[in-house]
Parts: sequence; structure tokens; C-alpha cells
Amino acid sequence: MLATQTLISSLRRVTAAVTKGFFEVTHNSFALIGLLVLFAGVALVARPELRQLGETKLYNWLHERQFEVTGLVTDLVASDRATATDPNELPKQQAAVALWLSKKYRIAPEPLSALVSEAYEVGAKSKLDPTLILAVMAIESRFNPFAQSPVGAQGLMQVMTKIHSAKYDSYGGTFAAFDPLANLHVGVKVLKDCIAITGSLEGGLRYYVGASSSDTEGGYAGKVMSEYAKLQMVAAGHQVPFNGPSVSAPRPGTDTAKPTPDPASEQAQVATVALK
Repeated sequence: MLATQTLISSLRRVTAAVTKGFFEVTHNSFALIGLLVLFAGVALVARPELRQLGETKLYNWLHERQFEVTGLVTDLVASDRATATDPNELPKQQAAVALWLSKKYRIAPEPLSALVSEAYEVGAKSKLDPTLILAVMAIESRFNPFAQSPVGAQGLMQVMTKIHSAKYDSYGGTFAAFDPLANLHVGVKVLKDCIAITGSLEGGLRYYVGASSSDTEGGYAGKVMSEYAKLQMVAAGHQVPFNGPSVSAPRPGTDTAKPTPDPASEQAQVATVALK
């Protein structure tokens, strides 16, 4: 009887000791985990690059796990890279221009809205009329960012990439010629240089296309000026038909230019070269 009581008492002491030790260890472990979390949080706040690295590794791991489970590869940031803007978010003037161009050239309004918005922003910085920039874009490529002429002019503004490769350095290299916004920025730089060299808008347009005179430019300047005038009217709130008679952009101190064929009715476009 005494032996049994002694055994029970010993078991109780052992159980109590084990239980106490378990709670102490658990308490200390939770405290340690809390301190680790606190230090990790402070480190991530103090070192943003560590947080970015962690996010990247976590995203890649989740991406790999998703592929293992589903066999499908998805890109969660593809929409962020898309050159597109809701036309309803544009100012009224820009939205009118975007929708008019969208209907005329049969381009989705969202990417055209992004181009119009960028043209207005770049135009303000470069002191070029945004509707002129858009007119050049329309005649050069009909808003095809992957267009290439037989002589190597590329992208929306049909810039000669080989000649102006240095202008793409800040955009990551010459492949940026096929990025709509990068091509727009470079094209505007080239166009502004051409206008400055010749001292006139129409002279700059001829220089941009690589023509030495009006006899060798195939009516290019007239086409751009006509589209430019139409876009100015659209921006001013006027109803402008897509295939109506050509009009000339107003030029202070000069006579109105002779009407030229509407570019929308042309079946073939002149190969263009942007030269500085």
C-alpha cells in the first residue's frame, strides 16, 4: 500500500515537473518568435530592398507552385504593362481626339487614349502641339507600334532606329523602338530637332521623312498638315468627318495651303525615314 502511494506521488511530481517545463518552454518560444517578428519588421522598414527581394521570391515561389498544380503559367502584372487608358478618365478634349482617331483608324479606344494622353504630356514639355504629334503618328504608322518600313524606320513614329539608337539608351536599348510610349518620346525628339534645323514646321516634316524638297517627299508634309488641322478641329469640339475634304492647319502669317488628298483614302503609304 505504501509502495503504491509512493509511486503515485512520484508520478504526480514528474507530471507536474513536465507540465511546468512545457509551459516555460512554450512561453519562451512564443516570446522568441515575437522578438524575431519584431526584428524582421524593423529590418524590412529600414531596408526596403530586402522587402522587395522577399516579395519577389515569394511571388516566384507561388508562381512555381501554381504551375506545378495547374500546369498553367499566368502573368499577374500583364495589365500593368499594357499601354491602355480608359477614355472616360481623360479630359473632354483628349477623349474627343482619342475616340475620333479610334473610329477613323479602327484602333481600340483604350490604347489610343493612352497615346493621346502621353502626346499631350510630351507636347507640353517639348512645346509641340500634341495634335501635330498624333498627326505624324497617324500618317507614319496608322498607330501600329510594330510597323517597319522597307528602309528600317520602326514603330509608331517610324524613327530610324539605327540612326537614333543612342536616343533609346535611357529606355533600355533599341528594342524599345517597339514600345509605343518610348517610340513616341524618341520620335518627338527627332521631330523637334528637324523643325529646329529647318526653321519651319513643313520644312521640319520634310526633313523628318528624309526629303530635301516638296518634290521628293511624296506629299507627306501636306498629309500630316491636313490630319493636323482635322485633329485641331476635333479638339476644339467640332464634328469632323473621317473622309471629308482635306483642310490645312492654320499657320500664322502665311496663306492657307492647297488641299491635299485625304490620307485615309490612300491605299499605300510612302516609306518614311526619320533623319536628324
